[in-house]
Amino acid sequence: MRRDEVGDSKESANGVEEEKKVGPEAVEVKRSRRVAALDAFRGLTIVLMILVDDAGGAYERIDHSPWNGCTLADFVMPFFLFIVGVAIALAFKRVPKLSDAVKKILLRTLKLLFWGLLLQGGYSHAPDDLSYGVDMKKIRWCGILQRIALVYLVVALIEALTRKVRPTVVASGPIAIFDAYRWQWIGGFVAFVVYMVTTFSLYVPDWSYVFHSDGDVNDGKRFTVKCGVRGHFDPACNAVGYVDRQVWGINHLYTQPVWIRSKDCTDSSPNMGLLRVDAASWCLAPFEPEGLLSSVSAILSGTIGIHYGHVLIHFKSHSERLKHWMIMALSLLICAVILHSTNAIPLNKQLYSFSYVCFTAGAAGIVLSAFYILIDVWGLRMPFLFLEWIGMNAMLVFVMAAQGIFPAFVNGWYYENPDHSLVHWIFKHIFVKVWHSERLGTLLYVIFAEILFWGVVAGILHKLKIYWKL
Repeated sequence: MRRDEVGDSKESANGVEEEKKVGPEAVEVKRSRRVAALDAFRGLTIVLMILVDDAGGAYERIDHSPWNGCTLADFVMPFFLFIVGVAIALAFKRVPKLSDAVKKILLRTLKLLFWGLLLQGGYSHAPDDLSYGVDMKKIRWCGILQRIALVYLVVALIEALTRKVRPTVVASGPIAIFDAYRWQWIGGFVAFVVYMVTTFSLYVPDWSYVFHSDGDVNDGKRFTVKCGVRGHFDPACNAVGYVDRQVWGINHLYTQPVWIRSKDCTDSSPNMGLLRVDAASWCLAPFEPEGLLSSVSAILSGTIGIHYGHVLIHFKSHSERLKHWMIMALSLLICAVILHSTNAIPLNKQLYSFSYVCFTAGAAGIVLSAFYILIDVWGLRMPFLFLEWIGMNAMLVFVMAAQGIFPAFVNGWYYENPDHSLVHWIFKHIFVKVWHSERLGTLLYVIFAEILFWGVVAGILHKLKIYWKL
């Protein structure tokens, strides 16, 4: 048995309390040491989002998998949710007053929902389209921040409401940490059961939609998708899409799903290409990749993340932390590989399948462990400073860079027409023309004019102690 002081110091979400005694009769001095690996991990997630969003069009193999499988882009969302879980564990180590904690959770959830609707609901058309506004008949209710809001709300409320049964003593056995935080795992298990039961038992009937795209040969055409099945994981007839069509309505779903790059839709798969003459009837249909049922499954990503945070709190030695983290990560990866290779439950980001949860959470655990060894154990902090800086101002970089608000602002100052702006000039003359390749020029532009630029900006803001947090 070992004794851990949980939640008695005032510290940031990345702080891990340490105790130090000076002299035999000295009073304990408590100090907070920020775990830099957490900031670097968060920064890496933002960098990946910028890379795959803005360079994915040129290098579509790093973009989201058209359906089953896992590409670089498919790690972004679960990495976000994983680190949100870790941060919740550290931020709620101490809950002096439950009512204040609940108010804080609800307020942060509402802020995330507001920014999600503003940035991804259709109101903002940044960065290339300088117009704004959305038809409420077509507003997209779901999105990245909305999913993070739901996961944060559930995981944080469980963490806050179970404060009275929070342990101060955790044994060093392999399952002791799981037993100590059983309510968090019960919450994750309930989410798992709801998702799995709904996925395999819900009857999906035939459905239809009208495709709208000005100038397209199929504009105004109605397509009918034949289903009448249960427990399917294909694009057309899965429970995830059916739930969203029923709850939100088909006009409120994402209109450019990545499945249009699948083999059933184009001969250029996994790249974007012309629609096949015999393309499946669902190829032009809307589908919500951050939908309701898949977001229920996403709660598991946050639950696994909060477990990593609990390990960080209770186990003070590097070896103990790394042992628990790596065993968990490898177990998740093995589970995912078995489920996917046997085709029992394929890896699928769009459905947020259980194998996908395990695979991406296992990968997140390995990446966090690697960062922890390199940065916090070996002290190799300098090479990862720009990731730390971005991670400490993740919301700012997400809004300004990943969601294109800053480029849209710059594009608003143009000469004669919107194509003659500073952003377009830099992209065309400094990157594309110099390298004589739009594909390579796009990649270099994203690396230097976006990622490196915002790394420097985040570093300056860090020196000035300016942070944007919800």
